[in-house]
Amino acid sequence: MLNGRTRTGLRAAAVALAAATVVGVPAPVAGAAGADGAAPAGAVATARTDRAALDRALGDVVAVGGASAALGRVVQDGRTVWQGGAGKADLDSGAAARADGRFRIGSTTKTFVATVALQLVAERRVQLDAPIERYLPGAVPNGGNITVRQLLNHTSGLYNYTGDPRLGLSEEALPQWVATGRWTSYRPQELLTIANEHPPEFPPGTAWSYSNTNYIVVGLLIEKITGRSWQQEVERRVIRPLGLRDTTMPETSTAVPGPHAKGYLRLGDTRADVTRLNPSMAGAAGAGISTTADLARFNAALLGGRLLRPAELTEMKTPSPQALAAGLAYGLGLYRSTLPCGDFWGHDGGIPGYSTLLMGDATGRRQISSSVNPLDGTAETGRVVGALTATMACGPGTPAAAAAPGVKLG
Repeated sequence: MLNGRTRTGLRAAAVALAAATVVGVPAPVAGAAGADGAAPAGAVATARTDRAALDRALGDVVAVGGASAALGRVVQDGRTVWQGGAGKADLDSGAAARADGRFRIGSTTKTFVATVALQLVAERRVQLDAPIERYLPGAVPNGGNITVRQLLNHTSGLYNYTGDPRLGLSEEALPQWVATGRWTSYRPQELLTIANEHPPEFPPGTAWSYSNTNYIVVGLLIEKITGRSWQQEVERRVIRPLGLRDTTMPETSTAVPGPHAKGYLRLGDTRADVTRLNPSMAGAAGAGISTTADLARFNAALLGGRLLRPAELTEMKTPSPQALAAGLAYGLGLYRSTLPCGDFWGHDGGIPGYSTLLMGDATGRRQISSSVNPLDGTAETGRVVGALTATMACGPGTPAAAAAPGVKLG
């Protein structure tokens, strides 16, 4: 959950892996074609799986890209065709990273939250183009002119609360955040208060800017409509029905349950173990914990039409004109990445010590998921992460997209 000035993590255009932030801004993907950035349909569903090539690509993320650990999985037609773990789960004990380990998923949480919101739309309990003021009076300034859709697609103009210095996530403040700040509990209303003290980035609907604040509001919307927390609704509507046994949406618990690789931050000449942190600082914008297997199952169910009706899934996959103008195919908690073999839909995520990617082809037949523990980024980091993603998605020998230029995160 570091702000845009901090560069301790990984970044690659093709994969939009977040740096060590609550979220990363999805980066433009090389090779996009067409007026809206869509690529011609490719051979996504029949990509060849070369386990040795995938093992090498995953190992390079650690050996060349400077990560302490990396996990990856490829699922084809509901069957895992490759999974891997590279690096160390614990740099002190030397324990190896496990392919089935859990990890913090950061802003990949947003896709779970958006799915629940769109289920409420399907139930006619929420209207996408209704003002948020109708449901949460006084929650945000100018709420009468900010729609639910604009919150979900980041065109609301609301200030991104993670950029406020009180969160303690600027590069110079990180040592203090590691020592004390990461244990702080925040209520969603407190995060909104911080955001609301800042002027909007732009009038609603006139531009696109990634803001974690939007999903804090969506979390409160879910609670207001259902009478249950967003965590409970994600559990009830997504996690339990899909049997995602290793996926949790914690409120304030600092632990990562079960086997997991530790997350670290580099602070000068030392490294800090930041595995334990209070996820309330991320809330509905990025508090989730999962595994590559559970994420792939979720993506397959979502894109395969098992969680949303066609109308709501189409809305989710429709990028806003403002996002397209910014070079990003961002819809409603889901965005499109154009890879050499075709279009993939998903979301990246990051939170200190962890960087996540989840993508799947539009048919729901092929999914790729990964977790990286960034530590010592190198000049080659973008290349090797891009190569891993291209190999997972499209098969061996696929050209990797170039690393993104400087993208403001958080």
